Amino acid sequence: MAYYNFAYMEKIEWQVEGMTCSNCALSVTKYLQKQGMEDVRVNPIDGAVSFFKNEQGFDDAKIKQGIKTLGYTVVDSHLDAIQQAPLLSNNKKRFLFCLPFTLVLMLHMLHRVFPLHWLMNSWVQLGLCLPVFITGMWFFGRSALQSLQNRMPNMDVLITIGALASFIYSLTGAILHLGDEYLFFETTASIITLVFMGNYLEDVSIQRTQKAIKSLASSQKVMANMIAFDGDHKENIFPVENTVLKTGDLILIRTGEQVPADCKILWGDCAVNEAVITGESLPVAKQKKDSLIGGSIVEQGQVKAQVTAAGNNTVLAGIVQMVKNAQAEKPPMQKMADKISAMFVPLVIGIAIITFIANFVFFHISPGSSLMRAVAVLVISCPCAMGLATPAAIAVGLGRAAKSGILFRNASSLESFKNIARIVFDKTGTLTTGQFTITNFFSSIHTEEFKKITYSLEKFSNHPIAKAIAKEWKINEPLKWSKMEEIKGLGMRAEDNEGNVYEAGSYKIVPDGYGDVNHNIFIIKNKTVLGWIDVKDEIRPEAKQVIQWLHAKNIKTILLSGDKKEKCEEVALQLGIDEVIAEQTPAQKLEKISNLNAEAPTAMVGDGINDAPALAKATLGISLSDASQIAMQSADVILMNHGLKNLPNALGLGSHTYLTIKQNLFWAFIYNIVAIPIAAIGLLSPIVAALAMGFSDVVLAINSVRLFVKKVL
Repeated sequence: MAYYNFAYMEKIEWQVEGMTCSNCALSVTKYLQKQGMEDVRVNPIDGAVSFFKNEQGFDDAKIKQGIKTLGYTVVDSHLDAIQQAPLLSNNKKRFLFCLPFTLVLMLHMLHRVFPLHWLMNSWVQLGLCLPVFITGMWFFGRSALQSLQNRMPNMDVLITIGALASFIYSLTGAILHLGDEYLFFETTASIITLVFMGNYLEDVSIQRTQKAIKSLASSQKVMANMIAFDGDHKENIFPVENTVLKTGDLILIRTGEQVPADCKILWGDCAVNEAVITGESLPVAKQKKDSLIGGSIVEQGQVKAQVTAAGNNTVLAGIVQMVKNAQAEKPPMQKMADKISAMFVPLVIGIAIITFIANFVFFHISPGSSLMRAVAVLVISCPCAMGLATPAAIAVGLGRAAKSGILFRNASSLESFKNIARIVFDKTGTLTTGQFTITNFFSSIHTEEFKKITYSLEKFSNHPIAKAIAKEWKINEPLKWSKMEEIKGLGMRAEDNEGNVYEAGSYKIVPDGYGDVNHNIFIIKNKTVLGWIDVKDEIRPEAKQVIQWLHAKNIKTILLSGDKKEKCEEVALQLGIDEVIAEQTPAQKLEKISNLNAEAPTAMVGDGINDAPALAKATLGISLSDASQIAMQSADVILMNHGLKNLPNALGLGSHTYLTIKQNLFWAFIYNIVAIPIAAIGLLSPIVAALAMGFSDVVLAINSVRLFVKKVL
């Protein structure tokens, strides 16, 4: 097996127009893989395509042309899409063009009520059918041929064969003057027109599934008040699009305006609504040196700020991209549906042939009626429903989650929620706020020297306790170290130029024989304890309610921490947590999570560096937004509201998205299982079959869209 380091490969992201189903996405995927592209992801819902390019022989124009031969078009922007759009470029236009011809053709079926003798003429019917037939073949026929060439037959193969069969049969009847029973021009036109209508309705329905992510994306492009200085150092403010902002630019943000990019406040204070990121609409107070997230709204106050990230590097852009990447992923259930839909078209063609032979040979049905039954089988079959069942539900589930301040790193995480039997929590910064204050300390040396050593060590740590101590005891001239390292689960270790070794950490670093070890942080020099520090941390206000909700859902809760057993048990008692596993190193945490996973699917909620291995090992790793970067990168799910508040919502959304996927797949399978036999025995005409096929995908999309408003808790 070959392994690729994608960090050293360039990622390409394209927008591809013209994909209508999962088979289309499979065709594009297989083509790109044949061209040597790696980690190919194709989203049939929004047309997003991404891959890592193979540097050897990569030809941008050639690859785009190859995709075009499959029947799809790579566009570089929305403007390009408009400029490249040819006549009858979308399903709505094609449907409206074909509709008048088809309606007139259908009138001949009412000739007993409204005698229209001229319409009974076979050549008039051919003339009315021809524009519709040419339009259908130009769209469905080309797509069908290209899919066959790519060895991935799609739904258009079925539509093309059905329309071709009825058209050729009717044309033969017209040329040979075989009579009305050989004329099915209205069937040809109706099939094509109704499928265009169904595709258009499907487009509208599927676009609804992108509602949330489009709403997030629309927050990325706004106007900004840029600050510049003239030759006399006089301040000037002028409006610019945030797309032209760069890191380091100065901007002014007034009350009611949207923060145009990630930035840091230099002057002023304000109240900010960060609902676009966290899902929490309650304003957050911000002051000098605080960070503002692009896309949030300044509800009160006015600030001057310096841009820290712009364009695709902002937090909001990262969230949008993460959701899009997750949407393009295929969870195990979808891979199974893809395999079935890949075999579906040849299977249906076989059933249609058997239908014609059985009706004509064994049941002595006329050739015309037998053909219409075979055509009905072709037209009513819908492999699209199987292909779109999972992407449609995932698009809505991930979109709603993002709007609520919940980020799923991959689509498989949604499926993982269904089996979670227990949730393991870290203590510090997860069940507690992580906002520590120093309550007491002891030093065997001069107090100022003790504080200086402590700050010089702890300022390099990402641990919440270390951050709190460094913030409270900050000095301007810290000690300089020749060596510095952070030891996971223990603390900080440094060495000065004279070879003295200093340590700051938990009771685990205290030399044997030292008396009282019931303190939070110990400072040690050359294995001698210089002093200790006690800090106080508050339990998160929402923690108890979250634990109670989990217990109501029969989910077991476990506290897994490196802290002292007495302190862990105290927290567990207050919150009602089922089990406590304390005094664990990162390696022990990892081993414990492995053992728990072996017994039953386990989720882990953590926020620190020492939680990262366990988060990665758990069935589902869940991190908080104020966690360390390595913890966030190791997690499958990130809660963006600085707390546990959204954990029940994440579990509920995951479970209900999976339920929606199951409902969609059930509908897709049962529809085809029931509809094909009904069409085969002649209870459905090709016209009704085309209508039913079109609405099958609409039903699926509507069921997915229900996730926007469905109660998940």
